Formats: sequence, structure tokens, C-alpha cells
Amino acid sequence: MRFKASTIFVTGGAGFIGSAVIRHLLHNTHARVVNIDKCTYAANLDSLPGTNENLNYAFEKQCICDGTGLRHLFERYRPDAVMNLAAESHVDRSIDGPGEFIQTNIVGTFTLLQETLRHWRTLSPEKRKTFRFLHVSTDEVFGSLGDDGFFTETTAYAPNSPYSASKASSDHLVRAWRETYELPTLVTNCSNNYGPYHFPEKLIPHMIIKGLAGEPLPVYGDGKNIRDWLYVEDHAKALTLVLEHGLVGETYNVGGRNERTNLHVVESICNLLDEVAPGARGARRELITFVADRPGHDRRYAIDASKLERELGWRAEENFESGIEKTVRWYVDEQPWWRAILARGYAAKRVGLSQ
Repeated sequence: MRFKASTIFVTGGAGFIGSAVIRHLLHNTHARVVNIDKCTYAANLDSLPGTNENLNYAFEKQCICDGTGLRHLFERYRPDAVMNLAAESHVDRSIDGPGEFIQTNIVGTFTLLQETLRHWRTLSPEKRKTFRFLHVSTDEVFGSLGDDGFFTETTAYAPNSPYSASKASSDHLVRAWRETYELPTLVTNCSNNYGPYHFPEKLIPHMIIKGLAGEPLPVYGDGKNIRDWLYVEDHAKALTLVLEHGLVGETYNVGGRNERTNLHVVESICNLLDEVAPGARGARRELITFVADRPGHDRRYAIDASKLERELGWRAEENFESGIEKTVRWYVDEQPWWRAILARGYAAKRVGLSQ
């Protein structure tokens, strides 16, 4: 039985990927999960339906930059593993306000590493051997690819945005705490995630919501920037597999092998919306509008996930076509979830154009 009698800290568990990880752990393993989240604008406990009644779940509102608060949680719960998904993640926001990204993604990771190390040193030799710290990162740390090739675990770091630079820094901190202090760490770098419960500022939910409203669909630049799309539930399965069977000190790339241009993504959403929620104003493709590009917009990302597939037996279950259909249908069917976010005051205005 997977993770039987194990307590797992999931930081950022009220976020998009973090909540998917928690849902997967609670539904498919015997782990006790402690959700540690600061509850910033993008966090949403409504993404964890049914958890309040689950005896294997606990929520702690806590910032990872607060060492004292973290220490109390380590002393209270005595976890067997930490999965660090707490991060500021929106590139556009990092352009306008990089300070928050430096604090959460760098200082927060440092603080979490320090308190994890403090806890790890109190464990018995047997517990130390099985303890794991999994740091969840992004393919954006590698920079931009040309027309060919893929990011591998040995690709040199070359971050181009404040967001990706802050995540690259956090990856290096995790490596250093393993090399210097022998903390048993692992790192994953993933491609673009999508799926249910995605905060509306990101490309896919943003386009679905605007498409449903019959509003213009803004596409950056020429729309030919390429991303490798990964269904979030496939990612959650990969992360728990790495935590369970990954080798200490290793990095694993997680990608869906689904390269698509941004324009193709938006056109696919339009076609699906026309099918499942026909509008009175005709084809949604007519709403596509090309707008000024993002500063420093990386042209192409693509992940080589063969190490994860080969060594741990992971496979993405969704291709882009099946995943995007599930996603669009979810946003059409679950409108109360995202309408509540809009009602709380989230304004889907353009950010990230600061010069």
C-alpha cells in the first residue's frame, strides 16, 4: 500500500498543481497529507472538494518564508517527506513585480530547506534513509529552444524571465543542500501544465472563460511560440512516483510530448467551445486578436521525459487532444468554481508589459 503510515507535507497545496497532487494522494494512496499554503490570490481551497471530511488531510495556513511557523509544523506533524510546490508562477506578473518571486521562490525555498534539514537531523537513522524532499520546478529554467532539440536533465540553465530565474535559483539551492548537508533531495522540471482547477490568469483557462463570454481572445505576438503541454493529473502521478521511487540527488524532467503553438491551443479551444457551448455570435475563432508580445518571450519549450519513462515507468495518459477536451468541458460544467474567483475581484487585465 503506497505511503502507508507516511505523513507528507505538500507546500502550495491550494494551488493548481499542488491541489492535483493532494487529490491524487488522497484518492490513490494511504498517505496522511498536510497542505501548507499561504493562500495568496491564486490559491483556492475549493480545488480540494471533500477534504474537510478526510481524516488523512490537514490544512495549515502558513508562508514558507516564515521559519518559526514552519518549525512548529515540523514538530507537530513529524513528516516523512516534503513536496515543495509553493511558488509564484505567472511570468507576466514576475515582469511587473519580481520582488514577490524572489521572496517566495528563493527565500521561501531556502527557509523551507533549513527547517526541513533541522527536522531531518532529529530523525532516527532509519527514518533519515527513507525521508525525501521533492522540489517541483519548471522547464523555463532552461531558457528557449530553437526549432530542434529537447530539454534534458543535463541541459544548461539559461533563464530569461524573473520567474524562471527565481526558480533556477531555488533548484540550485536544493542541490546545494544535498551536496553540503546530505539532505535527501530530488528535483523535477515540468512543461506547461493545464487541466481542471487552473487559475484564470493562465493561457488555457483565460481563453476558455473569455470564449464563453464572447470576448476578444488575445494571442501574444504571432502566436507561434511553442509549449509542451502536460495534463495536470498526469503530472501529479509523476510527482508521487518520483517521491516513491526516484533516486536521491536525481533530476527528472516531466513532459507530455505535446508540442503545440499558442495559436493552435487557442484555435482548439475555440473549436471545442463551439461544439459544447455554441455561442450566438458565431465561430469563436473570429474572436482571436493578436496583441503585443510579452517581453523576453521564450520561443519554444520541449521536454525529453525519456529518463522518467525509462527508469520509473511513467507514461502520460492524456495527449493534448484528449486533455484539452476534458479541460474545456470541465470549465463549461464547473462554472461556479471560476465564477467565484471572478466575483472575489479578480480582474483579467493584461500585465507584464513594464519597460
